[in-house]
Amino acid sequence: MPYSLSKFRGIFPAALTMFDRENNLDEEASARHWDWLIRQGVDGLVIAGTSGEFIALENEERVRLFRLAREVAAGRVPVICGSGHYATKLTIELSQAAEQHGADALIVILPYYQKPYKPAVIRHLRDVRQAVDLPIMLYNNPANSACVDLNPRDVAQLVDQDVLHMVKSTYETVVPVHDLSFLVGDRMAIFYGSFQAALEAFAAGAHGWISGILNVAPKAAKAMYEACRRNDVAMGFRIWKRILPLVHLYTHQQIGPVSDLATYRSILNFWGLKGGYSRNPFYPLDEAQERELRKRLEISGWMDPEHALDGIGDA
Repeated sequence: MPYSLSKFRGIFPAALTMFDRENNLDEEASARHWDWLIRQGVDGLVIAGTSGEFIALENEERVRLFRLAREVAAGRVPVICGSGHYATKLTIELSQAAEQHGADALIVILPYYQKPYKPAVIRHLRDVRQAVDLPIMLYNNPANSACVDLNPRDVAQLVDQDVLHMVKSTYETVVPVHDLSFLVGDRMAIFYGSFQAALEAFAAGAHGWISGILNVAPKAAKAMYEACRRNDVAMGFRIWKRILPLVHLYTHQQIGPVSDLATYRSILNFWGLKGGYSRNPFYPLDEAQERELRKRLEISGWMDPEHALDGIGDA
């Protein structure tokens, strides 16, 4: 294994990209949010991932974010840059730009929309690996990418061949985490990548968690991760139940048919942290949705994030 993966552990928010009201990229607001996440104690950042709206970014804008992330992180935490594109040529160009601007690793989404067959997906990853000298995280998200998934044995084979070094396993189930932990858990970094079962993923052998929800629950998620590292499953479960009200806002559509990113932005605004905007067609919450969100945050104790875990240590 040519890389040390020990720093790729723990809580890595899929960091929001901030835009202004006119849908322009807002580097200053992005930098401010990323710095806040680092000061909250996260272990790393994923830049230009799904929650960073890579699909809405021009390639030049992604490169600007790669450069900005290195400046903001300033060596405090590792930065994983989202360089995946449908086209192999463009994935390589973005990956090389991320490497040039000091990324610690790359996260490469499955080629999306056109549904290439598995041999082509594997060749795509091999070609990217040959073009860069950074650890590569496979973003195994077949539901969103509309691509064939790579099963744990496919991934393990690519780890053995030094093509892949990490994975973001984005499934509701943690079965792939179990299998990868058994097959190659000592030779790759395994990250769970969904909302649904982070606690179970840590129990299954995940080394970390990447998710958009970590933009608004970084401290709680870090506390749950640390509890699991101590083998304190009971504490981890208590913390997870405190996080679930935030999860359910989206998974149960409790404030209506709105994107998770718009919800996180409104939560940050409620906290006085300036959540910015997404690029349309991810529109902001309307007034009625914001009223409902505020009510649910007040009921669940999340209007004051500094006290969201108060009493969690009680039996």
